[in-house]
Formats: sequence, C-alpha cells, structure tokens
Amino acid sequence: MVGTGGPGADGLPRHGVDRATFRAIAAARGGPEAVRLLRSGQLSKRALLLLALRRAAPEDAGYRAAYAEVRASQRTDRARWEEVLLRPELDAWAADSLRARTAGEAVRLDALREFLRPPVAEPLRLECDGLRWAPAVDHAGQRRVDYGRPPAGPLDARELASWHTALADAWRILVRRHRPYAEAVAACVTTIVPLRPAPGGEAVSAAARRAYGAVAASLPGDPVLLALALVHEFLHLQLGALLDLVPLHRPDGAAVHHAPWRPDPRPVGALLQGTYAHLGVADFWCAERSGAAEGGRAAEEFTRWRGHALAAGTTLLGSGGLTAHGREFTEELLGAVRGLGR
Repeated sequence: MVGTGGPGADGLPRHGVDRATFRAIAAARGGPEAVRLLRSGQLSKRALLLLALRRAAPEDAGYRAAYAEVRASQRTDRARWEEVLLRPELDAWAADSLRARTAGEAVRLDALREFLRPPVAEPLRLECDGLRWAPAVDHAGQRRVDYGRPPAGPLDARELASWHTALADAWRILVRRHRPYAEAVAACVTTIVPLRPAPGGEAVSAAARRAYGAVAASLPGDPVLLALALVHEFLHLQLGALLDLVPLHRPDGAAVHHAPWRPDPRPVGALLQGTYAHLGVADFWCAERSGAAEGGRAAEEFTRWRGHALAAGTTLLGSGGLTAHGREFTEELLGAVRGLGR
C-alpha cells in the first residue's frame, strides 16, 4: 500500500493507493477504477477544507448555515453532496478563503452558497458505442482559477453549438481509437472551460491542480487535436490528484531542469507533470498511426513525443528531487514509454 488507510478526521477515510493501482496510474493505465480512488481523495480533501473554514470562522452565520446544508446532504443525499464538493473550483475557493481568513483578511464565506446552487451550464449527453460522457461547457461561470489564457465566454448560441459539435466529434475519436482513455475521461472530466486561443491563433489547453474535473481549452479546428487535449489534460488532473495522496517529489527549490518541449528550465514538480502528460501524448499518436488519414502526421508526432518523454524521465531520475515513491512512479512511467510501439 502506498500511503495509509483507515478512519480519519470528521469520519472521513484516510486514503492509500494499492501498489498495483499506483503502477497502473504511473503507466497511464489506471482507468475508471483509479479515477474513483482519486476522486474519493478529492472529496475528503474538500470536506476537510470546508471543516477547517467552519472552525476558523465560528461566528460567521452565513457560512455556518451553508456548511450545515452541505453536511446535511452528506447524510441524506450523497449524490448531491459529491456533486457540490466536486465542483471543480470549490477547491481553489476554499483554500484561498482559509488562507485569507487565517491571515486576518476580510473574506465572504457565505459565497459557499454559490456552489450549492444548480450549475448554470447544462451537461451534454454524448454517447458513442455504448460509452457515455456528460461534460458541461462552463462558459459563463466565475473563474477562481487561472488557466493561463483568458476565458472565451460568455459564448453566444452559435459558438456554443460549435463547442457541442467539436466535443461530440472528439468523443467519437476517443471512444473508437483510444477507448481506455475515453473511459477514464468520462469518469473524471465533468467540465470544459472555453479559453481564447494563443495570440497567433494556436489552440491551447490547460488543467489546474486546484480544479479537479475541469479541462480548459480553446476550440481547435481539428477534432483529433481536441481529443488529444482531453487526454493530455486528464493526465495532469490525475497526477495532481495522486500528488494529494502520495508525495512524489520534494518541495521545488532552486534546482531547474531541461524540458525538451519548452525553452525555459523547469523545477522537478513541473517536469514530472510534463513528462507524465507527454506519455499520454506519445501513446495517443502511437494509436493514431494506424489511421490512414493521420498516419504520416501521427508517426512524426509519436517519434517526437516518445523521445521527449524518455529524455525528461531520465532527467527526473537523475535530478535528486524525487521521493522513493516518485522514483518508482517515474521508472514505471519510463517503462510504459519504452513499450510504446512494440
């Protein structure tokens, strides 16, 4: 067992990861079972943040009432409790509010009620070959997380229809050519946040450590690239959730390391995130090589990203910044990269 199990504070479990699941996650092969385990960890993390806020602000009547509603739903309507706690940006709001309150700053804790209201964005109902996915395109909600590019919303009806079409097309590609990733994405990703493209018009995508369940992206012209972005950002979300349970690297210090995919040096944590996500990129293009329309581009992209992931993984192992679990994770990751295309 990686981590510890058993009961913890406020009746919430202490979370551990069995070694087989840990290694499967490292190889980007955890599937829905791993998502369920990591999702449980996210629920406990957020519940503890809300409890810490309740203890930090016992006199705040607005928060006390909203928190009581959350706790009541935990007892009587588990599905609603999970839906509220797993709103992607609740994590960021609760952590920032707790930090501000601890520092003596004024903060509106009754804003918890915003997460208790039904979401504005209705989920799509996507289905292909029996596999369903129901993401909501959150184009008008308040942003509490920086995704690196400005949000694109609010969208008009035509723009929203374009997103619906693109997601349906990307979903068919994932289900029919990358089904293991499709199953994991369907279990994890609940929210799509539209972004503006890069200044040159290039498509961008992002995931935030404090917004589990959300993938932010601009709308690419090619559904294959949107499918790839979903795989790439899902893996960032998965690794972030694992890091909440198992420390894989020591706190980032001054040491920085070369990442083959960008010009600036990276700390160990960022390099680990990039290497893991690019295992998924290489895996995606490896599978795409069998498609006639994508064969040439896919072969070139596969060779590039497999090489980058191998180089970065080797750098990680020599960095001195990984924990024992982090070394095990990286060695398993590198084994998966080496096995691609065999």
